[in-house]
Amino acid sequence: MIMELKEMRKHLGLSQAAFGEKYNIPVRTIQDWESGRRQAPVYVLELLEQAVIEDSTAEVN
Repeated sequence: MIMELKEMRKHLGLSQAAFGEKYNIPVRTIQDWESGRRQAPVYVLELLEQAVIEDSTAEVN
């Protein structure tokens, strides 16, 4: 099961602005996805989840 966007962002301890800057996503898009105004494409969530996992693993090492 794919993590929710907000869960991914919180996992890294980032604000919406910082998450958007890190992954090149406009803050407004993140706001819309998190609030449910728009739905993030599944493939985007899958790619982001993989990136978040890799980034959180890299921070530990």
